[in-house]
Amino acid sequence: MTKNHPDEMQADLRKAEWKIRTELTAAYRLVALFGWDDLVFTHLSARVPGPDHHFLINPYGLLFHEMTASSLVKVDQNGEVVEAGGLRRVNPAGFTIHSAVHMGREDAGAVMHLHAADGVAVSAHRDGLLPLSQTAMLCLEHLSYHEYEGVALNLDERERLIRDLGSKSMMILRNHGILTVGRDVPETFTYLYFLMKACEIQVKAQSCGPVYMPTQQAIDTTADQSGSLGKAAKLTWPALLRLLDARSPGYNV
Repeated sequence: MTKNHPDEMQADLRKAEWKIRTELTAAYRLVALFGWDDLVFTHLSARVPGPDHHFLINPYGLLFHEMTASSLVKVDQNGEVVEAGGLRRVNPAGFTIHSAVHMGREDAGAVMHLHAADGVAVSAHRDGLLPLSQTAMLCLEHLSYHEYEGVALNLDERERLIRDLGSKSMMILRNHGILTVGRDVPETFTYLYFLMKACEIQVKAQSCGPVYMPTQQAIDTTADQSGSLGKAAKLTWPALLRLLDARSPGYNV
């Protein structure tokens, strides 16, 4: 069998897809573990390797802590189910948001969207995310905003969402929640963690009374230092998988 034999290439693609399935399911379990899930709503997705425009997303009906690698649904860019290990239904609103990013950003290996309370609270705040913490200041350079248009069932919204996202890795969906995009699942989850942590800190800080703002020089310096934020996944992701192995085993089946 030669190196470029079709059977060998297909085997490599299946192996690569299983790795992404395992990582994406780990991200679902971590969202549940950190208390950021919203029953069966909101979604995390990942692009499937290969020439087809397919991506993986959760079946509509499973809680995040129930997700396994084999239960993910593979869909095409039109939202049609290509492969399912059980439940075949996909949330159309989730498809609208995720397909927009996957179709509009060639570098979007994964997309994650949450309705977690503190993220929604900051999305509804007049000033959005403020530089109240080092965590927030590391996020600001990566952040964009998208206005709320109603439940994301209108496919026309995809164009506007991509326009607003631009080349950023984090987005606040006004009056709705947050979204992150990265080259792969570990990087995207790293962005998600930092953005959620920044929102949580802001909600707590503002609940205490008047807040103390850093200097503009400090904000600018931290922005310059934020370029390597996604690279933190090389350190954090293996540790997060060890956490799942201890606290939520079975995600990788």
